[in-house]
Amino acid sequence: MRAGTLLVVLHAFKKIIVKKNNAIFAMNCFKKIILNQKYAYFMISKNQIKLITALHQKKYRQLHQLFIAEGEKIISEFLASNYQLDQLYVLEDSLCFSENSKKVVVSESDLKKISCLSAPNNCIAVFKMPHITEISNNGLKVVLDDLQDPGNLGTIIRLCDWFGVADLICSLKTVDLYNPKVVQASMGSLARVSVTYCNLSNYLKNAIVPVYGTFMDGENVYNQILPADAILVLGNEGNGISVLIEPFITKKVAIPRFGTLQKTESLNVANATAIFLSEFRRNG
Repeated sequence: MRAGTLLVVLHAFKKIIVKKNNAIFAMNCFKKIILNQKYAYFMISKNQIKLITALHQKKYRQLHQLFIAEGEKIISEFLASNYQLDQLYVLEDSLCFSENSKKVVVSESDLKKISCLSAPNNCIAVFKMPHITEISNNGLKVVLDDLQDPGNLGTIIRLCDWFGVADLICSLKTVDLYNPKVVQASMGSLARVSVTYCNLSNYLKNAIVPVYGTFMDGENVYNQILPADAILVLGNEGNGISVLIEPFITKKVAIPRFGTLQKTESLNVANATAIFLSEFRRNG
C-alpha cells in the first residue's frame, strides 16, 4: 500500500427490516471504518429506490401521501415547520443534519438514482403531506385558475410568503404543489404558505370580499385604492382567467404597458403576481 493511502472498510453487521405503506424493505447496515471512526452506512434496496423515484409522479405522491425535497436550505425550511419528516438521505461526506435521527448516509450513485435534478444536491428528504386546513376569511388571498407551469407556481408560492399572503387557492387543474419543480422553485416557502385545491366557482360564489381579476383590458392597477381584505385571481399562462370564473370577478385590473411600441403581448404570470401583490400591500 502506498504511503498516504486511505483504507476504507465496509463491514456488514446487521440487516434491518423496514415496513412502509404495507411494503417491506430489507436494508443491509454497514459499519464504515475510517481512521478509527465509525458511523452507520445504509445500502438502499432496489424496492426503496423504486418507491422514492415513484414520488416524482403525482399519482404515486397521492397514493403514498409523500413528497420529496432536495437541498440543505429547502429541507431545513420544512424541518423548521409543521411538516413531518419521513426519511433523510445524505451523502457520506456531507456534514449537514448530523444530529437528525432519521438521517441515512448514502452513496453518490444512489443519491443520483433518487434525485429529480440533473446535478443532485448533497441531500434529499421525503416528507409526509400535511392535512388540508380551512381557508380563513381574513386578509388577502391569491387564487390561481388552471396554472400549468411548475416554475410559475413555485415562484408564486415564494411571492405569497414574501408579501405575507397566508392562503393560496388553486383550481383542481392547477399543477400539483408537490411536483418536485414546484418544491424547488418555492425555495422553502411552501413550508409557510397554505395551498388549497378546490372548485373555484364554489369558492368564489361565496366570497364576502371584493374579487379582483387580472385582465389585459382591466383598469390601471396603479390608479386603484386596493383593500387589505380581498381576493386576487390570476389565470392560465396562455388563456388567462376562464369564462367559467370571469362572472365571479367584481373588479378587473391590469398592469399598463409603458413602452413606446407596446408590442409585448403579456407579462409572465409570476412577474405579474409580484406587481399586483406589491400594489395591494402598498395600498392596504
